[in-house]
Amino acid sequence: MNSKIYTNNEYIDWALTHLKLQDLKENYENEINFAIENNIGYRNFLLNILKVEEEGRNNRLIDRNMKAARFENFKTIESFDFNFQKSINIDKIKDLHNLSFLNKKENIILIGPPGVGKTHIATSIGINACKNKKKVLFTSAIDLVEKMSIYQKKGDLKKLFKSLSKIDLLIIDEMGHLVLDKEKESMIFQLIRQRYEKNSLIITTNLPLGEWDKIFTSILSATAVLDRLVHHCHVISIPGDSYRVKGKQKEM
Repeated sequence: MNSKIYTNNEYIDWALTHLKLQDLKENYENEINFAIENNIGYRNFLLNILKVEEEGRNNRLIDRNMKAARFENFKTIESFDFNFQKSINIDKIKDLHNLSFLNKKENIILIGPPGVGKTHIATSIGINACKNKKKVLFTSAIDLVEKMSIYQKKGDLKKLFKSLSKIDLLIIDEMGHLVLDKEKESMIFQLIRQRYEKNSLIITTNLPLGEWDKIFTSILSATAVLDRLVHHCHVISIPGDSYRVKGKQKEM
């Protein structure tokens, strides 16, 4: 205990700081006044201030997770135009937002041409995961492969994989834009194998699964990756027109 002599209020502020009770420090005066004005008993007062601290910590955790996720845009399911993409099973998408697939260590693959909302859906699920205290990382496939190559050259690829293994939901955007050589293909395979039945993936791609040999060096390599990806997986195909093209047409 600090040996300095404090007034009561000074000691309260010091103790709350020392114990890292940030939200109690900011709100305890309001809670005291509320308890006095409403004749709240000691037990309920204690309950209320504990809730204040818990809520504050939860909000800070969500904020940290959101920043660490590195989403390119803030997209929610409420802002998705299901009327434009009528082919989508709304109930299925909403069910995925309940995050039961995360608890089951399942994957999601969103397939469709550019601009149909694949990234929007993937991002909205990721944001919901952050709000439920899950660790999420959003990355383009190209950026991920480049990062793995850098770590590989430094001899630190295992270190990167260990870091990624702590991510509950890894979102890899635009997988179909990759063209891999043997070395990069091996790194992708190691990543998929590491997460298999341990952590979830969401992958967006413009290529149907039957054309993934265009990404990998051979049909055999593509099959080895897909075998692990689709074993426990929700595959969602989104045909249709581009939102971006629709927006341009409205401007004309």
